[in-house]
Amino acid sequence: MIRKLRFKLVGISMLSLLLVLTLIIGLLNATNYRGIARGADNVLALLRDSDGPSSGEHSRLDWRRANPRFRSPELPFEMRYFTVQVDEDGEPGQANVERIAAVDEAMAIKYARRALASGRERGFADSYRFLLCDTQGDGRELIFLDCGRLLESQRQVLLISVVISWIGYMLVFALAVLLSKRIVKPFSENYEKQRRFITDAGHELKTPLTIIDADAEILSMDLGEDNEWLADIRQQSKRLAGLTNDLITLSRLEEDSQTQMIEFALSDVVSEAAGSFQTLARTQGKHFEARIEPMLSYTGSEKGISQLVSILLDNAIKYTTADGRIALTLEKRPKGIALSVENTVENLPQETLDNMFERFYRGDSSRSSKTPGYGLGLSIASAIVATHKGKISAAMRDPQTLAITVTLPTR
Repeated sequence: MIRKLRFKLVGISMLSLLLVLTLIIGLLNATNYRGIARGADNVLALLRDSDGPSSGEHSRLDWRRANPRFRSPELPFEMRYFTVQVDEDGEPGQANVERIAAVDEAMAIKYARRALASGRERGFADSYRFLLCDTQGDGRELIFLDCGRLLESQRQVLLISVVISWIGYMLVFALAVLLSKRIVKPFSENYEKQRRFITDAGHELKTPLTIIDADAEILSMDLGEDNEWLADIRQQSKRLAGLTNDLITLSRLEEDSQTQMIEFALSDVVSEAAGSFQTLARTQGKHFEARIEPMLSYTGSEKGISQLVSILLDNAIKYTTADGRIALTLEKRPKGIALSVENTVENLPQETLDNMFERFYRGDSSRSSKTPGYGLGLSIASAIVATHKGKISAAMRDPQTLAITVTLPTR
């Protein structure tokens, strides 16, 4: 249990850190990418509104109006761009590639077709940011600005941020694993003291309970078997002994090292455990049906599985409505072996479903009734399932049918 708590603590911490780092990296690089796009659009707008820089002549492009990312007196001479005319039919025409060396006219036409096919006025075609604008007259023109260096820089920032974040994540993971033991140590100590107290107190209570039961037997010789006071003493002594044994059992089950796993005939064990409840259900006027897949074997605690079936059936018989139905099913599924117990109930609130496997929990309806028990049975069942690395759950099949399902993983 303590180890599971450590795993949960480390897992939740690392998941939270992963989400935060992913958000930070995403926002950082998305903002950087949008900044590059906005800066390129700003320069494209300046090119659209001017004749652009021409070799050997003063440029009419006002570099002071450029985005801070591009703003420099050298901007007119550093820009690499090309233009493609677009005719009235929306087809690329003449291309001007004087201001770029990496693109020839054929490539310029190809990029223009991609830009026109996108149906957008601005965007990226590979590492070139384009703008579709109107020219003097009725024509249109595509301007492509080379943003290769900026995009490469953006990719480098993304790579560096991911690598640094991953290194930091692994360091935090190592620290979380090392420190989690110290964090859960007080809880571990308190839990161990509580478990030891339950075990020791249970063993200490057995002696006086045995003496009380023996004295009641002796008194019955003098007072007779029908004495109501002796009957009450015996009943309460038996009830207290059962509670003590259940507490000790629950405490021991939480120590995984004490459970010996062996291979046994699961179908036979479940059939034998279910058989003892057939007569009990019949005498109470309840319909009991068992569907057990034959020849199933399992590696686990034979005694624990038998006790698990008994607890589930005992709980079902106790709380099944008069003339109700109880169904036990054992079958092999792709994810393991499924054991299910269904029974008819009345008005079972969601709170009861949520807390059904908690120690000493009993719903209001059961507390007000005369149904015997003290709310430890399903807690023990849950502990048995946990020792077998399985899962147990409770759900309503319909408004009148409760189903408790156990899934045991096959090894």
